[in-house]
Formats: sequence, structure tokens, C-alpha cells
Amino acid sequence: MAGKHFTLSNEQLKPDPRYGNKLMSKFINCLMWGGKKSVAQSVFYDAMDIVASKIKDTPPVEVFEMAVNNVKPTIEVRSKRVGGQNYQVPMQVNRKRQQSLAIRWILDAVRAGKGSPTSERLANELMAAFKKEGTAIQTRTNVHRMADANKAFAHFAW
Repeated sequence: MAGKHFTLSNEQLKPDPRYGNKLMSKFINCLMWGGKKSVAQSVFYDAMDIVASKIKDTPPVEVFEMAVNNVKPTIEVRSKRVGGQNYQVPMQVNRKRQQSLAIRWILDAVRAGKGSPTSERLANELMAAFKKEGTAIQTRTNVHRMADANKAFAHFAW
């Protein structure tokens, strides 16, 4: 397997130590830089503690899962070359890609913010996504809007 890139399937993925949730474990792995999992875990769990202190009525696990679900796109545009021209063709997004895009967009929004600690930015972005607002939700809205604008090319999807 040397040199080959592969991703962990959900069967190989171990649930995270604090909440026993596989989605959280996957998120921590995506948050991790340079193989420093303990740093990623401490940042993530600090963010969960902030979420728990700010949103009292909902457990942090549910806030996290709802935030990821709210960011998941249902449709996206893909470039398709037809007759020497490129068209932005709207296509359905499969479940696995929905999850990875949602995680990526949340982390991009967190990494784009500067100034405060990462755990605070992550907590704020998760709470914003939970309330269907924030940068990651804006990215999703833009993708949906672009797919809607290019509906005329939907017949190229095959």
C-alpha cells in the first residue's frame, strides 16, 4: 500500500473517546494537521464544551450532528464537456460526498477566521450552522443557487 492514498471506511473508523460517535471521530480526523490527533481532539472537545455552555437545552452531540446535517448540500454543479464547450451541470450529491463536503466547508470557515482560538471559532461556526446561518451555510446556499441557475443544462447529466 506504499504510496497509495485511501480513506477509512466507517467500519474501520473507531468512535471518538468522549461521545462514542463515529461522525465526531471523522470530524476530528479532518481537523487534524500533521498527524497531531491529541491537539485536534483537545480543540474539538474544547469547542464542544463551549457549545454545551452556550446552548443549554440541546446536548452538544445533537448540536454537532444538526450543524453537519444543515450544511450538507443536496445538489451541486459539475463541469461537463459537451461539443467543445464546458457546461456547469447540476447533479445530485451522494450521501458520502454530502458528509465530506459539509465537514470540509465547516473546517474551511473555521480556518478562514483569524484572531480567536480555533476551538472558539469552531464552536461559533457549529452553533451558527445549527441555527442555519454562518459561513458554511452560506457556501451551501451559493452551491444550491448556482445549481438552480444552471438548471437549463440538467439534460446533460448522464
